[in-house]
Amino acid sequence: MASVLALLSSLLWGSADYQAGILSKRFPAIAVLALSQAIGFLTGASLAIASGAWHAEAFGENGYLFPGMLAGIAGFLGLISLYAALSTGRMGVVSPISSLSALIPLGYALFIKGDQLSLILSIGVICAMLGGFLASGPEVSQGLPLKPVALALSAAFFFGVALVCMAMGSESSALMTMTTMRTTTLIIGIALFVKFRHIGGLGRKEFPMLLFIGVADFAANLLLGVATTKGLVSLAMVLGSLYPIATALLAYKFLHERLHRVQYVGIFFAIVGVSLISAF
Repeated sequence: MASVLALLSSLLWGSADYQAGILSKRFPAIAVLALSQAIGFLTGASLAIASGAWHAEAFGENGYLFPGMLAGIAGFLGLISLYAALSTGRMGVVSPISSLSALIPLGYALFIKGDQLSLILSIGVICAMLGGFLASGPEVSQGLPLKPVALALSAAFFFGVALVCMAMGSESSALMTMTTMRTTTLIIGIALFVKFRHIGGLGRKEFPMLLFIGVADFAANLLLGVATTKGLVSLAMVLGSLYPIATALLAYKFLHERLHRVQYVGIFFAIVGVSLISAF
């Protein structure tokens, strides 16, 4: 069950990133981010009220409030770092580095949570992570410029911290953790709106796409949070980090972007890794 939830999370995350990337070509990325996060907040708040999840323990050792707030701040800083990196460097340099964020929750699960992996599962984890990295299309033939690399590493760090906080908060309530995340980013978005006094030209025509991005991104976070409570945190985080594959395949299908040979190799390794993790 945990593997299925984490893979669904990856699919939704990759799909949301694909749609956000399309919108960000025509509108300011920060506006796309702020509005989609606001939709995510409304989604989470509605689910929390309907399900009664807001009764969950907010404070204390296993409370969701502080991890959720930290996850929201770290996730927002990660996205800002990622967008800045993409604006100054090549996708083939930035995306693979940022995908290494899974190393942080993996280390948390193995060395702090005490997850124990068999040899077969360890091989599966290595294959899956290598697959996710290669599927991002690493490009080093023209060198590694310092600024985009530093920003991409910053994005990986903040994303990794956000994933750890999501796992911690989900021990109390996955839904309330993700809703707290979106509440935090909504406050940041409102502050940005007050400063700039506009939403980047986004209008009614773009609402369906924004709705999909916001709901899909929230659902991806929620499914991954639930997955960490149903099985090993390490495996859930590794499988949840395969979202670049979904983004690359959607771009190949609908934008006719050519997949490089290394990306096919990455997809192969990811399939092998997922198969080993699911089977054993």
